[in-house]
Amino acid sequence: MKESILHFVWQNKLFRAHNLETTEAETVEIIDVGRINTDAGPDFFNAKVRIGETVWAGNVEIHSNSSDWNKHNHQTDNAYNNVILHVVHKADGKVYRADGESIPQLELTFSKQIEDNYEQLFSETKWIPCADKINLIPSIFIQSWKNALLTERLEQKMSAIEDLLSENNQHWEEAFYITLARNFGFGTNSQAFESLAKSLPISVLGKHKDNLFQLEALLFGQAGLLTLNEIDSYAVELQKEYNFLRLKFDLTPIDGSQWKLLRLRPDNFPHIRIAQFAALIHSSSKLFSKIVEHPEIKYLKQLFACEPSSFWKNHYLFADESPVKNKNLGIQSVNSILINTVIPFLFCYASHKNDEELKDKAVQILEQIPSERNSIVTNWQNIGLSSKSAYDSQALLQLKKQYCDKKKCLRCRIGHKVLTLQKESL
Repeated sequence: MKESILHFVWQNKLFRAHNLETTEAETVEIIDVGRINTDAGPDFFNAKVRIGETVWAGNVEIHSNSSDWNKHNHQTDNAYNNVILHVVHKADGKVYRADGESIPQLELTFSKQIEDNYEQLFSETKWIPCADKINLIPSIFIQSWKNALLTERLEQKMSAIEDLLSENNQHWEEAFYITLARNFGFGTNSQAFESLAKSLPISVLGKHKDNLFQLEALLFGQAGLLTLNEIDSYAVELQKEYNFLRLKFDLTPIDGSQWKLLRLRPDNFPHIRIAQFAALIHSSSKLFSKIVEHPEIKYLKQLFACEPSSFWKNHYLFADESPVKNKNLGIQSVNSILINTVIPFLFCYASHKNDEELKDKAVQILEQIPSERNSIVTNWQNIGLSSKSAYDSQALLQLKKQYCDKKKCLRCRIGHKVLTLQKESL
């Protein structure tokens, strides 16, 4: 018997709780199973059990067999001296604390159906183990799990924002600028864009925000994308301007070889994204403050619908002309930035300010953005989980990446339901 299923049964109180006895025939009542410990030490903290006439408070350790206690050297580890109950599938010997005192043991018994469901679930080779059983789970239950998953995903993104704030002396505008730049890379060039932003403080850009040409000079120069473009007159002019600004602000450009163009559609070329980024900075000062003041979907979409300078109407790269086309940030790109940058920052800021109304508004914006389109969302839809908005798609991405891919079925609410399904439902 795998310990993981014993943990699951104990944590969720799925064992037979009546007429329990220790291996020494003392009556046992489980008052509180305790809190699961994900670090080193006993498996469950702060449990409370009645053994005989005495109520004990302390820790619980779980093993498949009693003999595993000694195999893991717990008998010499003082961290296990506060274990009040050793829960096992099979008791094949007595166990003792480091001080030599024996520990009461309980053989855990539970429905064979749970064990069968577990074996079936973890032997599946489908896209997700429970793919053919999700339709048995009530939709209201799945929606409740989606709500929790979305909150979990936003809190996970908050953690990265907190780290960035710490690196930038709690400067919200700077942290937002760096994250926004990273997401302007749209995956392929995210790291290069983040390096660019970290090499070029927003305060420097702020001094020249009224001059789009100078903003482009700073951004393309710092990106290392000007030095090899001597044949293009526009690039030459940008390089001259950048050389002056570089000395003025003591700037060091990043390595231009970081930028990738291979297999990218022209609209995603880093040159176009940098030009759009320059246009966004040019059109809005104190961008994050504006977002906090106006957290409405219509305003935000207008804010990010930026169009670069006229040079880029007929260029995707320096020197090479192309047919005339507006290069404003497309609606899907705007939605991606709202989902991955604006919403997490609003949520994090609202948490700092204890502003529940702003938190709700951040979530409401997600509900107004169409569902993301990717292979994960498509596969969920193919097995019966619909995704109508970014609220849904973000929750489903969290479910797949943090639970299904990591085989954390025992910590997933859907997995929990599947494991406890009765035989007639299967």
